[in-house]
Amino acid sequence: MGKETWIGFAGTYTKKESEGIYSFVLDTKEEKIKDVKVAAKIENPTYLWITKDNRYLYSVAKEGDLGGVASFAIHKETGTLSKINTQLAAGSPPCHVSTDDQGQYLLSSNYHKGTAELYPLNTQTGEILPLASMAQHEGSGPDHRQEKAHTHFAGFTPDGKYIIAIDLGSDVVYTYKNVEGKLQEVSKLKVRPGSGPRHIVFHPKKPSIAYLITELSSEVIVLEYHEENGSLRELERKSLIPEDFTENNQSSAIHITSDGHFVYAANRGHNSIAIFRTDEESGGLEFVDWVSTEGNWPRDFVLDPTERFLVASNQESDNLVLFKRSEETGRLELLQKDVKVPEVVCVKFLN
Repeated sequence: MGKETWIGFAGTYTKKESEGIYSFVLDTKEEKIKDVKVAAKIENPTYLWITKDNRYLYSVAKEGDLGGVASFAIHKETGTLSKINTQLAAGSPPCHVSTDDQGQYLLSSNYHKGTAELYPLNTQTGEILPLASMAQHEGSGPDHRQEKAHTHFAGFTPDGKYIIAIDLGSDVVYTYKNVEGKLQEVSKLKVRPGSGPRHIVFHPKKPSIAYLITELSSEVIVLEYHEENGSLRELERKSLIPEDFTENNQSSAIHITSDGHFVYAANRGHNSIAIFRTDEESGGLEFVDWVSTEGNWPRDFVLDPTERFLVASNQESDNLVLFKRSEETGRLELLQKDVKVPEVVCVKFLN
């Protein structure tokens, strides 16, 4: 008999009524989300990251006029969090955090400052050590939101050799090497002006293929990744919204199944998740379906550890939505849409 319940966490804005990071339970037998509660009181923990060994949770953090990152120890049985420490600096907090698989380094991306930051971690305690390196991006684009650099993502490549940093403001995807705790640029890909690249996922079975979501042009770009030098090359583009949808849309999150068969991408405005099947040979994308997120402004979503379910988070309507996922077709079936989490942004599960 497999495990039936999984603990998840939700990051939020705390501008209105949210108190910080929330935990919840997905019951796969009952097919419902329950037990939503505050796991840690912290200001604007908009993005979360859980280490592979489930020991630590890292989040965006804000304290007054300071912004930075926070670390928490995870109590796996209860889903409660104990704060370890923070690293804060003057100015706006980052928008994204991630670690390498070994839990040795933490990356943060600052949209407002246009920077990517690298912090060493204490692997024994989970403590975030002082900032070791910062890359400052420059440039702009044709969209009114591209008046300067806006770093939206920084993460390690699956082979662990490089760091990919994505700048929405300048339409550039940077590749860095971590050289003894210092970020060293090795390559950069300039995408079509006005695209507004935001997040990336790598194909789990084809290490040379990655999928880049663009916020401003509402597309997913299939990329070829070259492990020998960290460079990226554009292969194809697919629209994430219907041709006749002319209202404001800002694509947000992108995730891929562990078998590499399906890619999912969220749309804020169209308020949907776009589903694509991947081509087994090329890694290219074939459109399957759109499904409504049953709320407003889906900032993120996550597959549960069994990948039989998908949980989406609607920031403006303060709700989590639970779908059942067909592993054969990739399609999503609505199960539950009234799970209240205020100002919800990001969702993650314990592995």
